[in-house]
Amino acid sequence: MRTDRIGGSPNRVGGIGRVTGSQQYVADIRLQDVLEVKLVTLDCARARIISIDTSVAEQVPGVRLVMTAADLPQPVPRFGPQLSDRPVIAVGEMKYHGEPVAAVAAETKDAAEEAARLVKVEYEELPAIFSVAAALDPEAVLVQDPALRAGDPRATTNVFREHRFGWGDVAAASADLVIENVYTFPMVTHFAIEPHGFMAAPDGDGIACWSSIQHPYLLQKMLAKILGLPLARVRVFAPDPGGGFGGKQNPKLEPLVAFMALRTGRPVRLILTLEETFQAVRRTSAEVRVRTGFRSDGTLAFQDIAADYLAGAYVDIADRVVSKGSYPACGPYRVPDARIVARSILSHTPPSTAFRGFGNPQVNWAVESNLDEGALALGIDRLEIRLRNLARPGEDFIPGDTPADGDWGQTVRRAAELIRWGSPLPEGRGRGIAVGIKSGPTTGLSYSTVRLLADGSVLVYAGTSDMGQGARTVYAQIAAEELGAPLAWVTVVMGDTFSVPYDQQTSASRSTVLMGNAVLRACRAIQDQVRTMAARLYGSDESAIVVERGVVRLPDREHAILEVLKPGLGPLGGELIGNGEMRKDPEPDHPLGGRPAFFEFNCTAIEAEVDRETGDVVLVRHVTVSDVGRALNPLQVTMQDEGAAIQGLGHTLMEHYTFDERGRIRNLGAIDYRIPTSMDLPLEMQSAIVENADGPGPYGSKGMSEGALLCVAPAVAAAVRDATGVAIRDLPLTPERVWRALRDRSTS
Repeated sequence: MRTDRIGGSPNRVGGIGRVTGSQQYVADIRLQDVLEVKLVTLDCARARIISIDTSVAEQVPGVRLVMTAADLPQPVPRFGPQLSDRPVIAVGEMKYHGEPVAAVAAETKDAAEEAARLVKVEYEELPAIFSVAAALDPEAVLVQDPALRAGDPRATTNVFREHRFGWGDVAAASADLVIENVYTFPMVTHFAIEPHGFMAAPDGDGIACWSSIQHPYLLQKMLAKILGLPLARVRVFAPDPGGGFGGKQNPKLEPLVAFMALRTGRPVRLILTLEETFQAVRRTSAEVRVRTGFRSDGTLAFQDIAADYLAGAYVDIADRVVSKGSYPACGPYRVPDARIVARSILSHTPPSTAFRGFGNPQVNWAVESNLDEGALALGIDRLEIRLRNLARPGEDFIPGDTPADGDWGQTVRRAAELIRWGSPLPEGRGRGIAVGIKSGPTTGLSYSTVRLLADGSVLVYAGTSDMGQGARTVYAQIAAEELGAPLAWVTVVMGDTFSVPYDQQTSASRSTVLMGNAVLRACRAIQDQVRTMAARLYGSDESAIVVERGVVRLPDREHAILEVLKPGLGPLGGELIGNGEMRKDPEPDHPLGGRPAFFEFNCTAIEAEVDRETGDVVLVRHVTVSDVGRALNPLQVTMQDEGAAIQGLGHTLMEHYTFDERGRIRNLGAIDYRIPTSMDLPLEMQSAIVENADGPGPYGSKGMSEGALLCVAPAVAAAVRDATGVAIRDLPLTPERVWRALRDRSTS
């Protein structure tokens, strides 16, 4: 029985290279004559740069360039996926701890590091902003020059943008019970195992760039604009990233290394340390106020949500995180009246960017926790209150938008069954349950080319980045299924903008739905050619021939595609080429620019034990259930869900940046910043999937892999409250925070 067909779980394409270490990441690629780059930074969060003296650094043997803003085109180019506000290197003012003010290129890493220490920067440390409250103070200094936001009425404030969503009339809505609370979500880092890596080299009359980026075509476009080159003169190599989670979506230091390569006429490479990665990219922290109205039967009367996300010193993609993450803030529920106000707030902290969940975990933490508060106040079971309010299949739970695209009650009931909801628990233990929803891609464009070679082997070209989600494997499965080739005969080509056709981006769990459909359509374009070939070979009416799943069916017989291909191509050989496109066009009148292609839906249930003496939380059982439409590769689905769930435990139980009074990050690196290890895993973990083939992707699939992270925090917090009676509204739930909450309750 073939295990490589759709619905099977073959070995991951490229998996052996990942586990043996033979796979090459950006840091493993060594170009001849390459120069090593080291960044020069200041030990504060904000400073006015008075002067930079590079003379001593330039005398270090092996140093070939010390670049500052003065060495770049003037005005210094700026870039960004939403606003061109980030300079290639700090200009006049350094705006966050870790922002580079100069960069050294040398023959060796040691020489570059020595020279970087010898660059003398005269600067004046300036007042800085590190919190939402400080940013919103009427007397606060401005993080950005208002000239960068010409025409923006908020340009003289630290509010980059305010988004207002909702329906009905919250002000006029009535309720039998109103619950209002404020919840905080921490600033965390992505902590991908592979460090961020950047390399550039002159390439004829253009530039070549190697990056661990998730969006190679976005980088190509941005570099072309900054350097004044046509797209055809900018080649981006994007080897499979060793983890991304959104942190590698958008360009960061690629423009800097590109300018350094052009200036020196040699390849240059910059591989960030883990500490430097902490300073380069992070998730948005948030403060969320939720006012929820309930009727006496537990049904929702209204939701009034105000969320402030701390975006950082430059916008990056953070404002899109705010808008898209807050738009479905009311969750997958029927809410008659809703008001959602979400703001992206600038601060002198590292720029935030996309992170698995894309703004939803922040607001979901608050809304689901508030729902629990209402259930407890009304004396209604916490599972039951969710089922009573959950949108039914096909229901417009966000008026005028994509309707509920799954039977979500199935998912919730399955999670409740696996966690043994309602069964007795020993002293000190509690259970929690929560649901989460995330909008899939709202726009998109993916192209794929598939080549069926004369011997029946297949080449699939796709611009998607496989950063561990298993895209290579799924595309190979689709091609094997449609063209009848063994999986081992399918090669997937990625990672080079000169070799593979355009793909807009790798994000929003779109790899299977958008690029997967493009691959499927390319394969079916080949099937059309095989049909024509079979009609010619066998003298049959083309309309009477069916080609599907690797088989050619004629009225009186059937053949494998390869049996038709060989005589059809004849002695000259050759190949069949198919092109596929999957497009989701923008909808200008939609608040997000387009309706979601699908929703990721997950239910997480937790059983936890709390040590009242120490505040330590032990997860006895962790259940995660996702609605995936169709699992093309069930093992990959399970691994993605379990990986997301464990990652969600990070911001729930331990992860958070700490700053000193000068805005310097105090817990840089793996020693002082804790992430979940094998010692922190649940004692028992169960994952399940719900399949109804009701998605827009190949064979009824939906995007997945973010859902299992969305509602970890409210489920864990609910279990802690169930065990102790104490509600905690600030993440992470560290032992100290839980212990203090227990102590304060006992003394109040």
